Amino acid sequence: MTWPLLLILALVIFMLRYFFLEPVIPVKLPSVIRQALGYSAPCLLTAICAPIVLLEKGEFKGILDNPYLWGTLLCVGLALKIRNTLVVVLLTLVGFYLLNALLNEIPK
Repeated sequence: MTWPLLLILALVIFMLRYFFLEPVIPVKLPSVIRQALGYSAPCLLTAICAPIVLLEKGEFKGILDNPYLWGTLLCVGLALKIRNTLVVVLLTLVGFYLLNALLNEIPK
């Protein structure tokens, strides 16, 4: 039953995306819906990333010794300042690995 369900869901997603992306089909969404859809990507990313950043084995990781939290804050700060995705990703990776090395050497 899993494979037929996956195939049906894939077909539904394909048809929905095709419907909205096909230039021949004129779809006009109200401005309220377009504005609401602008928040969907940040909400989805927050829902995916927040447990990774804040939780470890179902428990809160802490703030001061959490390299994921500091790496996330570094990434947000760099993204607001630089506005170049590739540079931000590279600098965030370097910064995260440095933070991770520093925080793991500190005795707990």
